[in-house]
Amino acid sequence: MTHATRPEDLPTFAEARAVSGLEFMQKMLAGDFAGPPISALMNYECVEVAPGRVVFRGSPKFEFCNPIGTVHGGWYGTLLDSCMACAVMTTVPKGSSYTTLEYKINIVRAIPLGTEVEAIGTIQHGGRSTGVANGEIRGVADGRLYATGSTTCIVMSLGG
Repeated sequence: MTHATRPEDLPTFAEARAVSGLEFMQKMLAGDFAGPPISALMNYECVEVAPGRVVFRGSPKFEFCNPIGTVHGGWYGTLLDSCMACAVMTTVPKGSSYTTLEYKINIVRAIPLGTEVEAIGTIQHGGRSTGVANGEIRGVADGRLYATGSTTCIVMSLGG
């Protein structure tokens, strides 16, 4: 996956409208569409796309710590929002898009700096107007659970 570094690196509106959400995610994973700039900034990338499931992999850096030296909750939230919303995206039809309405996370334990984790998003409901997904952050080496989440997304027509 390549990351967008400039606005013109991202797919155009016409390119986005021309494919389903699943096809969009598959093109991003294959490098045909650039990945989101936030994933480069936050040190994670998409490593798996399937209908109703998306996996991101990354590891927290010191720059993501709060004043007491632990990984800031925003890093957990960013990974979970990404994997869960993208799991919803895999169910969105051609000519439509989505955005997160709300999400919730539960941090189970602190992720040690440098620990490689996977954020796994799984669809629970993919409908015409809403999508619901759950997510987990787990250690790659040991499968340890670090956080869980849930999201509700709105599905919208991109129009003509």
